Parts: sequence; C-alpha cells; structure tokens
Amino acid sequence: MKKMPKIKYSLTQVNDEATAKSMGKDLDLSLKKTRELCKLIKGMHIDKAKKTLRNIIEKRQAVPFKRFRSGAGHKKNLQKWDSGRYPAKSAKEVLKVIENAEANAEDKGLELEKLWVKHVLVKEGPKLERVFYRAMGRSTPKIRRLVHLEVILEEREGRE
Repeated sequence: MKKMPKIKYSLTQVNDEATAKSMGKDLDLSLKKTRELCKLIKGMHIDKAKKTLRNIIEKRQAVPFKRFRSGAGHKKNLQKWDSGRYPAKSAKEVLKVIENAEANAEDKGLELEKLWVKHVLVKEGPKLERVFYRAMGRSTPKIRRLVHLEVILEEREGRE
C-alpha cells in the first residue's frame, strides 16, 4: 500500500503557546488567484481579514492583482493599484481555513480579540491528469493543479 506524504508547516520557528495553525490540503483552487488573495490578508487583524474575505465573496471589494495581472481589468474600489479581480471561490476556502484556525485558537485558550494573521502560504499540490478526447483519434491532456494552504494566527497586544 502506498503511503501518503506528510505535509509540514513551512514556518517552524513559532511560539506554540501564542499561535494557532490550520491547513487546507488538496484544494481545487487557482494558485495564482489564491496567492494574490493571501498576500492581501497577511498581517491583518483576524476580524478585518474575515470582513475583507466576506466582501470579496459578495463582490464588494476587489483584490489587487500585482504579479499575475495579465488580462485583469481595472476596478474602481482599489486603492494604490488599478487592476484586480474578485476571486470568490478562493475567498470561500481561505475563510474556512481562517475560521478553523480561529477555532483552534479558541480551543487553545487564546484571546480572539488579539489574533492577527501572522503567516499565510499557498503552495502547489498534486496534479490531476486526465485526457480530453479530440476528433480524428487525437487527445489533449487535461491537467488540474491542486493547492495546499496554510494559515498561522498569532496573539498580539493592541489593535492597529
């Protein structure tokens, strides 16, 4: 029987008493859209991050696309940037992982009002390879890339 690989957190130098972790594995999301979304919420207070994600799901707030901006149109509600998108599917999954990390923090006894998003990482997961059959006996590969997502929340003093 084939053994499944164990996925570890990339950030190892953390204080376990003041942090809460959560991970989503093999998520069917776009790597590029999720990366831009996670770059937006990194360093935010958890309440602000959840509110931002809900606004993105409802298409009230756009995510600035700074690296993967080819074909992204201009959005009027962006500040300091012009091109962006509304990655609602990625926002739903990131919100689930953040709420799971928040539940882990509550279980550890951390104060929820002092939680900040310390670390968010999106990395490429396994590839699902399929075949798309074409005319005249030809075929085209259909490759779906999955994503791993990890979130680490940290308890900090103050609320900026």
